[in-house]
Amino acid sequence: MDRRSSTAAAGPSGDERIKPVSWMDLPRKDQLIVITLTRLSEPLVQTSLQAYMVYQLRWFDPTLPDSVISTQAGILHASFTAAQLLTAMLWGRLADSARFGRKTVVLVGLGGTMLSCIGYGFSTTFSTALFFRSLGGITNGNVGVLRTMISEIIQEKKYQSRAFLLLPMTFNIGVIVGPPLGGILSDLAGSYPSIFGHVSFFRDFPYAAPNIISAFILFVALVSVWLCLEETLDARRDTRDLGIELGRKIVGIIRTYVFRRQFEVAYTPLASRGTSTDVEMSPLPSSSSLADESPLESSVGQTRRRRPRYTKRLPFRRIFTRNVTFTLFSQFLMAFHVGTFNALWFVFLSTPVYDPAKPPQSIDPLPRRLPFFFTGGMGLQPREIGMAMSILGVLGIGLQLFLYPTLSARLGTVRSWRLFLTLFPVTYFIVPYLSLVPSSPASPPPLPKDGIAMWASIAAVLFLQVLGRTFALPANTILVNNCTPHPSVLGTLHGVAQSVSSMARTIGPMLCGYLYGLGLARGVVGAVWWGLSGVAFCGFLASWWVREGNGHEIWLEGDEEDE
Repeated sequence: MDRRSSTAAAGPSGDERIKPVSWMDLPRKDQLIVITLTRLSEPLVQTSLQAYMVYQLRWFDPTLPDSVISTQAGILHASFTAAQLLTAMLWGRLADSARFGRKTVVLVGLGGTMLSCIGYGFSTTFSTALFFRSLGGITNGNVGVLRTMISEIIQEKKYQSRAFLLLPMTFNIGVIVGPPLGGILSDLAGSYPSIFGHVSFFRDFPYAAPNIISAFILFVALVSVWLCLEETLDARRDTRDLGIELGRKIVGIIRTYVFRRQFEVAYTPLASRGTSTDVEMSPLPSSSSLADESPLESSVGQTRRRRPRYTKRLPFRRIFTRNVTFTLFSQFLMAFHVGTFNALWFVFLSTPVYDPAKPPQSIDPLPRRLPFFFTGGMGLQPREIGMAMSILGVLGIGLQLFLYPTLSARLGTVRSWRLFLTLFPVTYFIVPYLSLVPSSPASPPPLPKDGIAMWASIAAVLFLQVLGRTFALPANTILVNNCTPHPSVLGTLHGVAQSVSSMARTIGPMLCGYLYGLGLARGVVGAVWWGLSGVAFCGFLASWWVREGNGHEIWLEGDEEDE
């Protein structure tokens, strides 16, 4: 039985456009905080290693030319998403199953990524690093699962523009902290010889320190999920959770021994007529009973007593409706160019500056002739790369906090998505021209670029890219979530979407990393960026076939209306 809502394609109402909800209006903020911190741990780890990846590859084999290094960087960057491509749909299905559920999949993802960090940090060859990067991707399907959990916690559309902004916001926070962390902690013996130069551990494993810190951050996230994150899958809400029970006992102990005085006495309210009017100081219930009957547990108990919204599961073959197909295709194109930019940007910043005395590394290079035939990069060091990426993060956080919710509420999800997709083709087209920006007189070629003009140009390019990404990524997540034909396959669809995104983020960096190295050797470094601009323009065109669904396009027998 199919029943379609007449408002399936409708955007926010007029009142919602004018008066967006505030951050404090979001329900279940305790669970949203845990999910946000969980997601934050992963982009922090990924952006940390990108700050020094090119230099680590050169440490593996100093004899390799820059063109080969850029190709290896693309492969290493894509290996994580390639492995996710193979397993993301499986993790989505397991997250939808009553045997595993959402929380178990998240715990496995955090644990696998933690182990891969440790192995990657102690790698001494390209093949070993590739293995551990792939291990992290195989075990990690958390992005789709966390999006699913947010959509099950936040079911009202008026809250979605802020709730679904939390995960992209964590990327920007990770970009602010991760690259400087990786740049400062990488190769401590070489960067700070007077302090760490005599320590054999840092000489033998120069890139272990940032990965050990990353593994510790992931461990903290894993423990917080086990102790604090509640299961959102209907079929597992009545299942005993030892982690939650232990977490509540810890809270009870803290209340008993740390905040005891705050819970011992309090005023008893004045009695109503017909009862005693004495005002006295009376003891409150014991801290242990407060822990047992906390608002958190009370709300969970109410949720568990609620009837399930659905009793049947939509067959997998019925998931791919017309709108789902177009939405996933648009996501593929956007993930392709955004993921490729994230990979190539680090390589471009690390690429040596063009040296007129040193011709391109090719037997048949094209002659240098502006505005299209030129080569070279920025030549920045890991710490400077970390600074450049922090600019991206700071810009993103500011836009997401103060501009996105209001503007998205006024324009609606689909309109704001299409509008800001137009920024990506422009950004990618002008990126290679950064290599032509003059450096300061104190840093002539082939020395790394420096100076006000260089940093202002980087900030301008990143502003355009971050502005587009700030609006496009959360809107795309909302559209994927709302195009779900039935809530019983919500986790599965997010798993499919993550597989589609992983495929794009695998093909893009690998293909464009190879083309970047080829263009660098032939003397036309901008070719791959201009091709990426074309892909972004195709993504804008594809957006016109996408509409916003209502998350329950297909109705099955036994389905209940959302409360």
